[in-house]
Amino acid sequence: MGEGMWKLSLHIQGAPGGGALAPWHRPHQLQYPVGLLHNTRVTLEMIKWEHSIFALPFALTGAVLAANGLPPWATLGWILLCMVAARSAAMAFNRWADAELDAANPRTAGRALPAGHLSQRFIVVFILLSCAAFEIGCWRLNRLTLLLSPVVLVVLFAYSYMKRITRWSHLLLGLALGIAPSAAWIAVRGTLAPRILVLTSAVLCWVAGFDTLYACQDYDHDLQAGLRSVPASFGIAGAFRIARSLHLLAFLLLAALVPLFALGWLAVAGILIVGGLLVYEHSLVSPGDLRKLNAAFFTSNGLIAMVFFVFTAADVLRRGVK
Repeated sequence: MGEGMWKLSLHIQGAPGGGALAPWHRPHQLQYPVGLLHNTRVTLEMIKWEHSIFALPFALTGAVLAANGLPPWATLGWILLCMVAARSAAMAFNRWADAELDAANPRTAGRALPAGHLSQRFIVVFILLSCAAFEIGCWRLNRLTLLLSPVVLVVLFAYSYMKRITRWSHLLLGLALGIAPSAAWIAVRGTLAPRILVLTSAVLCWVAGFDTLYACQDYDHDLQAGLRSVPASFGIAGAFRIARSLHLLAFLLLAALVPLFALGWLAVAGILIVGGLLVYEHSLVSPGDLRKLNAAFFTSNGLIAMVFFVFTAADVLRRGVK
């Protein structure tokens, strides 16, 4: 091989042995895309984007109910932006606020911040950008949405500190997600009607119930760290009783929507399926057996949100809301 070809081979392969180039020898244009892709992947994992399936269907339900059908596409687009931005800001803020607690908990020690995959500076910038996107979306919707936007952010961020203050932090998480249908109603109509608050209350109870169950896996850690939660305060068996009560109340509140919005048989069928899924969720776990908790948390609750939205939206589009 000629000297020119030998030098070209070294340039492409790296060291004479054919090894890869050291990071500081690689062209910068190769480093940046890799770093960007890594940060994007880790950020999506940090904010648990797949959990959007819990709140987003209820926001869309609120929008459909408010519009008596399909809202304008532009309105839907801004609602989606607000939902994604607010949720991203809230999850990132939670990871930032709980970094030390997560590091001390074996279940959460591998999260991005305690594991060193993302820096605090990166997360703070991400939170600020998400808040800015949220405010832009609220501004584009209507005046009341913009005026109430700081209240929404306060509720979303306050949840991160509630386990240090009260055993009922699960209720505030429920409120954080339960805001979605009422916020979407305001985004479409520019006003707030009392009947949409019934759906907000149903989501609050539903989320608080499954978060109470989810917190059972941190029972030992919460006691050792002095954190407050329903399981830490009432024991795992007591937490299960409270979660069942919350889910029963959620089902009754969903049923109350039928006369409030003059819904038809499709919506009734959806609510009955939701009730069956709640029963199934509680059949998967017990105070003495939490092995299927992730299935109960992710699969069942994701189905509950989607079933309620699909059946309610189909009913509204078929009949209209009076």
